[in-house]
Amino acid sequence: MTNVQNQLSAGLNMGTVMLKVRDLAAMENYYQKALGLSVVSEDDGGLYLGRGASALVHLMPAGGLHIPGRGEAGLFHTALLFQDQAALASTVASAAHYDAQAFVGSADHLVSEAFYFTDPEGNGIELYWDRPRDNWKWSKGAVQMGTLALPPQQYLNEHLSEDGVTGQRDAPAAVGHVHLQVGDVETAQSFYVDTLGFEKTAGWNGQALFVSAGGYHHHMAMNVWNSRGAGPRKDTLGLGEVLILLPGIDDVGALAERLTRSKIAVANTGAELVFDDPWKNRIRVSVEDVPAAA
Repeated sequence: MTNVQNQLSAGLNMGTVMLKVRDLAAMENYYQKALGLSVVSEDDGGLYLGRGASALVHLMPAGGLHIPGRGEAGLFHTALLFQDQAALASTVASAAHYDAQAFVGSADHLVSEAFYFTDPEGNGIELYWDRPRDNWKWSKGAVQMGTLALPPQQYLNEHLSEDGVTGQRDAPAAVGHVHLQVGDVETAQSFYVDTLGFEKTAGWNGQALFVSAGGYHHHMAMNVWNSRGAGPRKDTLGLGEVLILLPGIDDVGALAERLTRSKIAVANTGAELVFDDPWKNRIRVSVEDVPAAA
């Protein structure tokens, strides 16, 4: 169990996920037309896409790189969180209409309702809505999650509305969590819980780990379903960087101290930290009101 003074702030939020992409035009088209995102800015050599002024995904051109193998460490999925079921349904519908073959599944996870897709370059995407927190069930510090049937057509019949469709791009969305592929769960727990200061909220038979701050079901997850035994990543297409936002500069400073004590190499500007996890997944931690760098 992580000591309270070594835990990440309960005010933590997930920020923009950067993806290294081969075909920027095709990827922009998918994220705009399938997922209903808009270009927030064109900076840092790429495109930031999101809802309103909130950037969710940063597409960074990297045409000389290859798509990672299924068993390599890296991104499992980026999870986009919607505020209500109608907003979720409208994006599930547009994603399925854009490319029905990109749909890979759906599930009622007890804490949330989720639909899964794959973008044109193989990056996983989860679209989900959270049930109210007072409906979540906890036991001995672990949140109860499951994988129950969630028929997509029935869901759309119940929740898709004309207002949801016409107002899709105006409906807020956020990066709710990021799920990674790693080589082993034990090393992931040592790094993300013992060093970074997340709290473990769930595990699954030594195959997956779910962690959060502030009592959320999970802000990050790691699994070995495809990648058990994977070593450090090469420079590939796919995940470029995960941004974690903390509410204050003191929170960033406390994390910097923990990383230094654990001999983790870190670039530190005072308001921002950049470092790699044991599989060379790049993590950036920033004070929330400081604009993200490339």
